[in-house]
This record gives sequence, structure tokens and C-alpha cells, in this order.
Amino acid sequence: MVKPGQAAQPVRNMNYRNDIRNIAIIAHVDHGKTTLVDALLKQSHVFRDNQPVGELIMDQNALEREKGITIMAKNTAVIYRGVKINIIDTPGHADFSGEVERVINMADGCLLLVDAMEGPMPQTKFVLAQALKNGLKPIVVINKIDRKNARIAEVLNLTQDLFLELATSADQLDFPVLYASGKEGTVVTEPGRKGKDVSPLFETILEKIPPPQIESGPFQMLVSNLDYDSHRGQIAIGRIWRGTVAAHDSVVCIGADGNQRSYEISEVFTYLGLERVKVAGAEAGDIAAVTGIQGVAIGDTIASPDRPEALPRIDVGEPTVEMTFGVNTSPLAGREGRFSTTRQLRERLYRELETNLSLRVQDTDSPDTFLIKGRGELHLAILIETMRREGYEFEVSKPEAITKVVAGKLMEPVEALSIDTRAEYIGVLTEMLSNRQVRLVDMRNDGDNVHLEYQIPTKGLIGFRSAFLTATRGEGIMNTIFFGYEPWRGEVASTRSGVLVASEPGEAITYGLNNAQGRGLTFIEPGTLVYEGMIVGINTRPQDIAVNVCKGKKKTNVRSSTSDIAVKLIPPVRLSLEQAIDFINKDELLEVTPENIRLRKKLLTQAQRLRDTASARRGMK
Repeated sequence: MVKPGQAAQPVRNMNYRNDIRNIAIIAHVDHGKTTLVDALLKQSHVFRDNQPVGELIMDQNALEREKGITIMAKNTAVIYRGVKINIIDTPGHADFSGEVERVINMADGCLLLVDAMEGPMPQTKFVLAQALKNGLKPIVVINKIDRKNARIAEVLNLTQDLFLELATSADQLDFPVLYASGKEGTVVTEPGRKGKDVSPLFETILEKIPPPQIESGPFQMLVSNLDYDSHRGQIAIGRIWRGTVAAHDSVVCIGADGNQRSYEISEVFTYLGLERVKVAGAEAGDIAAVTGIQGVAIGDTIASPDRPEALPRIDVGEPTVEMTFGVNTSPLAGREGRFSTTRQLRERLYRELETNLSLRVQDTDSPDTFLIKGRGELHLAILIETMRREGYEFEVSKPEAITKVVAGKLMEPVEALSIDTRAEYIGVLTEMLSNRQVRLVDMRNDGDNVHLEYQIPTKGLIGFRSAFLTATRGEGIMNTIFFGYEPWRGEVASTRSGVLVASEPGEAITYGLNNAQGRGLTFIEPGTLVYEGMIVGINTRPQDIAVNVCKGKKKTNVRSSTSDIAVKLIPPVRLSLEQAIDFINKDELLEVTPENIRLRKKLLTQAQRLRDTASARRGMK
């Protein structure tokens, strides 16, 4: 039997379930994976004819729809010619690679989607490497062949080169290739043919993806996902590797420490379409959900008490970025959030560990502050935004790369950065990256467009994404993937200007903001509540400047000839959550509430900041 995390090996005396196929769909961000899944679901008739389903069916999370990316791995299933095809939808962004690592073990094969114009991307490489490491049988689907600038033959060659680099066995190099237009809902076996539907993909899945191997013996299942229902309690989801399970069966849950806890299964579910369907029982090869087991964690094994053997736990890579989450300490704390205490923040962060395997939470010397480690800025930003929408109020620090000491040497994480943009932006990008300790690895010029590949320390990426989008005017695509650890290259010099810091508390008014705009750009508008130490704008010079945005114009008995002319302010700069996280420096914090995102200094008063600066200078002498 092929256990999770092991490469496929020739197996004898095994039974097979020919009525099931388990596949994972993997692709880079925006290569059309979710759109193709829409076509598979709709054309397999799992929905009623009059059922409204819309588009991007699998992206049901509000954040996923807003950002246009898959964040959470999800299960669905369709039936084609009497065979149930379990489909595992995986994220395409490397920051959510923990989602891939925890669910990839449930599949026997994978569909690799590659954009017909962009070709394989760095994050495609990461997810495919995970799939091949687990011995999955691949099917390549070159998607978006209807694009005018599609380069199908070249993309196929690049994909074959990628397999040559990553394959763990010779049979993984023998993969079928299909050509699709997810938008039109068609798949063909050869480019140039007119497609009718996605049936060629279904047929290839039945023919090429191996059915689950069934080992005889009592029940054994690895928990790969968790859900919660207010009536049923905790729901454990995973693939059954051995035996059968039914309601009221006695089982044991084997945790990370090897301890066994006894439970009774309450209900058993399998998947069809977007629904969990209650069934009398499930058997080996099924992806099932069971209830009645409390305190279960991802990676635990649920097994029969007759043969309580633990499966290998899910192996998840190390985080590369860390930041602190703390109780909101600003003068406006407690006004906008429903959950703002240390206990509530602690409970929420540790609860996140139950499903977010690549996250780490640690207590610090301060009882009100927690150290959070994740795969990247976006990984942590999604957690912050999710908590904000749930009603939490807290403050976070600037992200920093996680270093470690190996053989007495300080090592730091390095990432592979790929950029696709117009040739006219090469100069400005080269200037931006020159201060971030990058190494140019490859450069390809395609007339108006250019493809650049770098190796860059993770610390050099912090704050780069928003600057990149601004520099390329939205005409660039950047992608990163963890490369490895290398010796520390030194600090990255900050390129950010100074900030405008409120010197007085109160309500911002037009006159005060107009004076502040003589020094730089402002982040707030008239009527905004401010406090001393709150960052209200960015200076045009490197130094921080204290400004009084609550200051009004003094009234006199002498009427000015221009008194009736309204002051016109420049519209404030609005920073998104990701931009704000990138923007802040080490001596600053981001205050996050359900209603507002505020930037502030760690030390709120000017006197405190001056004393801190003086102490730092004395320490350097």
C-alpha cells in the first residue's frame, strides 16, 4: 500500500476499486483551474437543471472571490460513466503551500494546468514536485488555448523540461497531454481541433489515473482536513486507506504523541458536487467525512481498535516570515472590535493552528503579544484580514524573514523571483532590485515583453510587491517560491521616505490637512479621528515630521479677500492591508479593526521617540 508521503511502488496482491478515481488539480495562480473545475461540475450534471450555480463555484470564501485566488483546499466529486471522480482543488499560490501538502496525499493522480501563453511558473514547479514526490500519476492540461498569443508548442516543451527536472520515476515522464479552453468548457486531444465539451478529460482520467489500491484489514484513515458544524461538532475529513467505516462503529484516534483515544462514529459522509452526502458507510479508497470524534487534529489517524496503526503524519515545510500580533494598545482601542482582549486573541490564534498547518504561534515575553510565523506576507495578510472580518481588533508588526544558525553560520531564506513585464520597465525594476541583494539568474526578451528570474533573500521581498505594481503600472506579473537557505547577506537598506506623524489627538480638519500636504501625501480625510503618534501621511524627505492635522485657522476681525475660497485637498492615499503591511518600518505598528486600518508609531509620544533615538545613539558609541 502506498502511504501518504511515499512514492508509488509496485504492489502485488492488492485489490482495486475501479468505481473511484481520486485526483488533485494543481496550477499556478490565474491559469484557469477554478474555471475548468466549473466546467467539470456543470457538464457532469451534479446540479439540477434550474439550480443557479454561477461562476467560480469552488471559491465560496468571500476573500477568494475578492482576490481571485484559491486559498483553501476543497473537496468535490462528480460521477462519469458510473465512476465517481473525487476532485481536490488546491491553491496555486506558494504562500498557501501548506494547503497543498496536507491534501495531496488523498489523491492517486493529478491534473497539471498550464497557461498556453505563460507556461510553467515557479509555483507550478513547487506543487508539481509535491505531487510527483507522492507518486501521483500526472495528466497535463494546456489551458487557455483560445488566447490570441498562445504558444502551445513552446509551452509543451517547457512543461516536458519541468518533468525531466522533477520526475522521481521513469513512468512519470509518460504523461498524456490535453488542450483546453476552460472559459468555453471544452477539451481536445490535439491543438487545432474544435472542442465540444470536457468529455476527453473525463475519458483520460478514467484511462490514465490508477484506481485506489485497497489493502485488506480493519479501518484506517488519515485526517487531512477539518470542519465544524454547530449541531454535529467537529468533522474529520480524509481518505480511507484500509477497511470500512459506518455509523456507530468504535474507533480510536491516534494523535501526534501516539496516545490513543476511543470514540464512536456518529455519522459518515462522502462528497458529490458541492454537497456532503450522508451515507450508511464508506470504504477504502473513498474520501469521507466522519463526526463524533472531538479534539482530532490534521495528521491524526482514525483506526479500528482491532488494529490501531498510525499512518505517517503529514510533512509540512518550514515558515519563512514572522511578525507579532498583539492586543490593540492605541488610544482608540476597544471602540470598533467585538474581540479585543488577550484571551480572545490567544484563543483565536491557537484555534487557527488546527487547520492552518504551515502556521506557527508562539508566546513571547509579553503576555499580550504573540509571535506568528507563516509561509509569506500573503499567508499572514489573509489571516489578518480573516480575523478582522470576524470582529477582532489587534495590532501587528512589520514582517521579518526567519533566520537560523547552521554549523555556526547565520542562514536566511532565499526565494526564486520571476517577473514578466514590458521591456520599458526593465530600468526602473533593476534600480529597485539593486538595493535588495538580488542575483539575476535568467533573462528572456520577447520583443515588447521580458521575462526575468532572480534569487532574492526573503527580507528583500518585504515591501517589494506594492512597489512593483506601482512601478510597472499594473503591467507586470511577479511570482516567488521558496528556494532554500543561504548565508546571511546583511541588512537591506530601507528606501522608504519618512512619515507624517500626528502631534495632537482630535479630529482631522481641512486646514490642518492642507498644511500637512505641504510636507507630503496624507492618508486620511477631514473628520477622521486621530491620536498622537498615529501616522497620517508620508513625507517627501527621509525624516519623520510631527504635524498637527487637528489645527484650525485662527479667527480674526479682519476679513481676508480669499476667505470665501474653499481649500481643496489632494485626495488621500488609500493603502490596502497588504500595502500597509509592506509600508510600515520596524519602529511602527499596524492597528487592525473591523472598521479601520491605522498606521502608528510603537512609541506614541514625541518625547518617547526622542529618548529612544538618543539611547540608540549612545549604545552605538
